[in-house]
Amino acid sequence: MEDHANAAAAYELLDTEDELIIHPLTLSECAVGPARSGQLATFRRQLVNLGVEVWQPDNEHYFRMASLRASTTLKLPDCCVVDCARTKSATLATFDVRLAAIARSLGVTVAP
Repeated sequence: MEDHANAAAAYELLDTEDELIIHPLTLSECAVGPARSGQLATFRRQLVNLGVEVWQPDNEHYFRMASLRASTTLKLPDCCVVDCARTKSATLATFDVRLAAIARSLGVTVAP
């Protein structure tokens, strides 16, 4: 990850005393690379060391995602994280400019 354009900014975001949560789908997406390279166990340990908690959606989450998908141009994975952030009143961390703009228009605080 050291060579990734946003690596330094990502490390800075993770260096916080705030609660870190991740949507289950996002977790799965993030785990694909480590799984391919045989580093899944290391990835899991890193999540634990960072204190990242996997968010457990409530039963209404799926309907809120459907509404977001129908009312915005967001794809479903992005609807997942926007709904998680809105439900938890959390800051959404993303480097996706389009996602950030739409999330902000929906009242979500976005970092960086």
